[in-house]
Amino acid sequence: MPRQLTFDLPPRPAMGRDDFFVSSANAAAVALIDGWRDWSHGKLVLTGSAGAGKTHLAHVWAAQTDAVIAGATDTFDLTNLPPALVLDRCEEVAGHAAAEERLFHLHNAAVAEGVPLLLIARSAPSRWGLKLPDLASRMAQAGLAYIDPPDDQLLMMVLVKQAADRNMTLTPNMLSHITARMPRDFAAVAALITQADAFALSEKKPVNMAHIRAALAELPADPSS
Repeated sequence: MPRQLTFDLPPRPAMGRDDFFVSSANAAAVALIDGWRDWSHGKLVLTGSAGAGKTHLAHVWAAQTDAVIAGATDTFDLTNLPPALVLDRCEEVAGHAAAEERLFHLHNAAVAEGVPLLLIARSAPSRWGLKLPDLASRMAQAGLAYIDPPDDQLLMMVLVKQAADRNMTLTPNMLSHITARMPRDFAAVAALITQADAFALSEKKPVNMAHIRAALAELPADPSS
């Protein structure tokens, strides 16, 4: 397909509760988020692959609790913590002594102040490779919620949502064509929608089946790589 110069403007994702689709792949995680007042030691680790909806679910929880959303490597004033806290990309602290130490002290301050912690990562804390034993033991105390790879229903709904975030409309025929051919992988959804949007923009046309077929053909073997 001929290509022209396009401007890949970032999508504006909808992050409200009504925009989060619940299916068998994520229902258990949603239930744990909704039951946050009963979290073990006031903390939960939310895990799942790239694009699984972890950040969206964190925004839903933050809206309920007035939580601040930040990166796990960010620095905080431990004497003035928010009512609740979301820490994203928690596995990134592993192996960095200063970052692990900061997270350890932040955790302790949050527990002391009764500030609930939602920790987001792609895997369970036991797989992060933490070097600070005290931090590893604190993380092991947290409850664990996992978003499974999408079933067909969720895959289709995520396709519709990510397309809508880019002002794209996918017809039922397009959705059937896509779900019959793409990997059951959230990262593949993002890659496919981004590529189809680029093809449509290059031709200055609404997305069509030709764009979908071309985008499917260019999906990498491992979309998360």
